Amino acid sequence: MTTRQDGERRRGRRPGGTDTKAALLAAAREVFIEQGYDGATVRAIARRAGVDAAMVNHWFGGKEALFAQAVLQLPFNPQELIANLLEGDPDSVGERIVRTFLTTWDAQDGGVFAALIRSVASHDQVANALRDFFIKNVFSQLASVVSVDGRAELRANLVASQMIGLGMVRYVAEFEPLARTDIDTLVKAIGPTLQRYLNGPID
Repeated sequence: MTTRQDGERRRGRRPGGTDTKAALLAAAREVFIEQGYDGATVRAIARRAGVDAAMVNHWFGGKEALFAQAVLQLPFNPQELIANLLEGDPDSVGERIVRTFLTTWDAQDGGVFAALIRSVASHDQVANALRDFFIKNVFSQLASVVSVDGRAELRANLVASQMIGLGMVRYVAEFEPLARTDIDTLVKAIGPTLQRYLNGPID
C-alpha cells in the first residue's frame, strides 16, 4: 500500500454503496474531532474514508450535513432548517426558531439534545466544533439575513445562548414547570426575545 501525505495508509476506492456512507461517517467523526469544524475539509474526510470527495455531496449534500450526522447526530438537515426558518415574515423568525427547536427535540423526548450536551461537556474538540458549526453555519446565517446593523455575530451568540439555555433547562436539568410547558406558550414567551436579539435594539 502507498502512504498518504497525512501519514495514513491509502485504502482502495470503495464502490458508491452504503459502505461508502458508513466509511464517510466514521472518517468524518475522526477528522472533525481532530481538526475542528473549520479545519476539516471534504477532501481530507474523503481521503480518510478512501473514497472520492464527490461522495460527500452524493450522500450528505455537503460538509454541514455530514458534520450534523457524523458528530452531532442531529435529527435534521441544517441547510433545510435554515431555509424553512427564513420562509415567511422576517419579523416572526424568532417564534419560528423556538417552535422548530422545541418540536424537533420534543419528538426525540429530549434525549438526543441531552446526549449532545454530555458529549460537548466531555470533549473539548467536540465543543469547539459545535461552536464553529452552530454559530457560523446556523445562527449567523439567520442573523445576517434578518439583522439591520451588521452585528450578526453578536446577535447570533445571543440567540445561541437563549436556545442552548432553553434546551438545558427543558431536557437536561428538567426544571418544572418549564420542562412540561406546552410549545405554544413557550413560543409566545420566548419568541419575542429571540426576535429582539435578531433585529431589535440590543444596546
